[in-house]
Amino acid sequence: MAEPETPEDAELDEKGPLRRCIVTGTVGPKEGMIRFVVGPDQQPVPDIEGRLPGRGMWLSAKRDVVNTAVAKASFAKAARQKLDVPADLADRLETLLRRRCLDILGLARRAGQVVSGYDKVRTELKAGRGAVLLAASDGAEDGVSKIAALAPTLPVVRELSASELGAAFGRDHTVHGVLLRGRLADLLLTESARLAGIAGAEPSAPAQKRE
Repeated sequence: MAEPETPEDAELDEKGPLRRCIVTGTVGPKEGMIRFVVGPDQQPVPDIEGRLPGRGMWLSAKRDVVNTAVAKASFAKAARQKLDVPADLADRLETLLRRRCLDILGLARRAGQVVSGYDKVRTELKAGRGAVLLAASDGAEDGVSKIAALAPTLPVVRELSASELGAAFGRDHTVHGVLLRGRLADLLLTESARLAGIAGAEPSAPAQKRE
């Protein structure tokens, strides 16, 4: 369990690239954690984009950590006040992070930084412009392997279903896609890793490491 907070911890929470999880006491990059602030209704509000005003409370982006925070009143201890914490906080976080990933894909689509469909994906990969592969979580494994073989060192995001990917591309469903190099590709990797942790799945990894 986390040790009592010190003034040094408070400084860590607000400045620099590292944060301390209020449940485990683990210090790590803020990209692997989720920030919360106390809302006007005395509930911990997930600050997915890290922009809300107020002093932050940080949790490692793992479903069991979130559930422990709910069960053991970790938010109230960190905020030093009584808070109303929803029992389904982990499910709410998963929904928010899915939406965040889809929003990033929407931005990438409008910026011309992502393509879908086997032929278009293959063209971009052969040209060496790909940064992150997309593969539907409910897609066939042989199709994923076929695409991944074209770029075995690229990370593969598999946290979204074919229907979710399709919505991002304005279609009924999408099975394959690739993000081109740039800030949005990096951002999607960060957010999909947090989604994987909250959903209780394996985070995205290079395609060659997948069976």
